[in-house]
Amino acid sequence: MSGSSFTDAGALAAALDRGAQRSMFAAEAAMRHSAQALVQQVQGRASGRPGPRVITGRYKASWNSEVHRAGPVITGEVGSGAPQARRLEFGFVGVDSLGRHYSQRPYLHLGPAVESAGPLFVEALGRAVEGAL
Repeated sequence: MSGSSFTDAGALAAALDRGAQRSMFAAEAAMRHSAQALVQQVQGRASGRPGPRVITGRYKASWNSEVHRAGPVITGEVGSGAPQARRLEFGFVGVDSLGRHYSQRPYLHLGPAVESAGPLFVEALGRAVEGAL
């Protein structure tokens, strides 16, 4: 569409629609790639200090990503269903539901990965959409 000239409103509308569709597909692909890259960063940071140590590998493997598209809205989710995920990231001081006392410090791995991935995602999204147009 770049560099084109239109004299017919219908042709312009069709070209804009095609560009919007290409942009959405490109944005969704960038979201999928970025979400998976974030999972890999989290897993890397959950492989020893300063993050949590790997004992069995199940916690590290529990991290996954999902991307959903509903019309013009694309969302990416990265997370873990492991019960220890929140405790490892944020720490825990107190008594658990079984009466055990804990003073566990946080082992940051998700937060730092998100901070470093954010600017990379914005760049990837910008390149994808620009390339689609």
